[in-house]
Amino acid sequence: MATSVPSKQKAPGRPEQLVEMSWDPITRIIGNLGIYTKIDFANRRVAECHSTSSLFRGYSVFMKGKDPRDAGFITSRICGICGDNHTTCSVYAQNMAYGIKNPPLAEWIINLGEAAEYMFDHTIFQDNLVFVDFCEAMVKDTNPSVLTKAKTAEAPNAAVHGYRTIAEIMAAFNPFEGEVYKEALQVSRITREMFCLMEGRHVHPSTVYPGGVGTMPTPTLFTDYLSRLMRVVDFVKKSVAMNDDVFDFFYEALPGYEEVGRRRILLGCWGAFQDPDVVDYRYETMDRWGKAMHVTPGVVVDGELVTTNLVDINLGIRILLGSSFYDDWVNEDPFVTRDPLGNPVDMRHPWNQTTLPVPQKRDFGDKYSWVMSPRWKHPQTGEHLALDTGGGPFARLYTTALANLVDTPYVKATGSSVRISLPKGEKLPETTLEWRIPQWSNAIERDRARVYFVAYAAAMALHFVEQGLGLVHAGETKIFEDFEVPDEGIGCGFHEAVRGVLSHHLVIKDKKIANYHPYPPTPWNGSPRDIYGTPGPYEDAVQDMPIFEENGPDDFRGIDIMRAVRSFDPCLPCGVHMYLGKGRTLQKVHSPMFGQNNA
Repeated sequence: MATSVPSKQKAPGRPEQLVEMSWDPITRIIGNLGIYTKIDFANRRVAECHSTSSLFRGYSVFMKGKDPRDAGFITSRICGICGDNHTTCSVYAQNMAYGIKNPPLAEWIINLGEAAEYMFDHTIFQDNLVFVDFCEAMVKDTNPSVLTKAKTAEAPNAAVHGYRTIAEIMAAFNPFEGEVYKEALQVSRITREMFCLMEGRHVHPSTVYPGGVGTMPTPTLFTDYLSRLMRVVDFVKKSVAMNDDVFDFFYEALPGYEEVGRRRILLGCWGAFQDPDVVDYRYETMDRWGKAMHVTPGVVVDGELVTTNLVDINLGIRILLGSSFYDDWVNEDPFVTRDPLGNPVDMRHPWNQTTLPVPQKRDFGDKYSWVMSPRWKHPQTGEHLALDTGGGPFARLYTTALANLVDTPYVKATGSSVRISLPKGEKLPETTLEWRIPQWSNAIERDRARVYFVAYAAAMALHFVEQGLGLVHAGETKIFEDFEVPDEGIGCGFHEAVRGVLSHHLVIKDKKIANYHPYPPTPWNGSPRDIYGTPGPYEDAVQDMPIFEENGPDDFRGIDIMRAVRSFDPCLPCGVHMYLGKGRTLQKVHSPMFGQNNA
């Protein structure tokens, strides 16, 4: 059944004046994302939008036949930005397939590494990449009247961040020159060091394995992490205050700006930060340990929480084709017909997917992207929903707030918000921040959520440090559980990559990988139109949205379109692959780690 997507409101206007414009590749992101549009300048709207990816790699192809213990090391290379998220998710999937669980201390160490990764990546993306779209230099070029207003608009949170006007905040984010731009780079360095303390190497972890970690759990490990964390808490408080001031100003200065990047509220979050006291990685108990995560998994449709059950989430995933460059696999033999609970598994589920690439010319009337179209089938309505991640933080905070399950000394869900408590820093006092569920799923709210989630990750890291250090002081320092690879097995890992939902789906036969499909946020957010004609989230968020840029067709920058697309934190390596033909080996250098004797 096709998804019914409410159309955005179109005011009666003048006859269309369509101009084709494209941005390919999109700058300030990694990968080969292209946005192709038709702009109606007479009515100041985007009339049409297509999202494309121009490169194919094929991890799902060359993972077959590998030793499953290599999966984490191989899949981390999917991306040079969030590789550790892939390793962690792969470990979760392998733990399920092997029937093991990590020792509690290992879980706290992984949680600390992932928290540092969120702080690192979100900070560098928000302050050094996204905020270039809102900085003084950019606003002066695209909306000079807005900058004029900003120069006299007092910043409500000046007492926190120290900038008197909105224009002063904008200037602080000017690339290479602004104070905040440069300070964010230093914070990214510190948080990257925090990550390396826990996972060994950034961004491809050297100490995270199925069954646990190889990190030496000394008291110094945790105090070194904590000392760095305390160096950045004041920056986090100031960042939230600055972001709130600028984003609230944009709503006021440009009435109707809530429509930029707005789409139906269709959000997916697969959960993050395991609770060692609950998680056992058994599929049969996945609902229970999923709900115990410190970021609650869930699917939100039109503002309502449909489910927090990871079993339901898993079974609802469908990989559709439509406008992507692949042949269908539904006539192939299935790898998995029923899950461990006896539920039927659909042929379009990642466990059963076979990747059959068909290179061809791009045609916006037919096939035009290497990204497939993941959808989630609503169990009650039968809709194939084009869920988005809100750039990651928006969906994470939304589901966690609604689920009202997370309750730690530093982070609490309320049912309509998330309260985040940060301790006293070098200059700023103890601070409680509150992210409240907004009215819209749009560009500004995706961006706003990102900086709140940096605070969320920092606050959770305090909790994780306390728990980990407590185990070390109690002498409970076991960090690895030995295991054997079974002859046959299936596993699925659910995690949150920086920019959103991440799942790994593993099938083992004869102790080798028979099928392996990672589904990161990029195909969810950047998918093309599916077999039902439903556009992907980038396309949906941009198409029919109004244009507020003051420039005309001759010097048009597309700043509103770029804000909409970048609000999703696009990162294309996860969505693209390399294709060498019929199994041709380009170069064999060595076999990674565990599988060295099984090449």
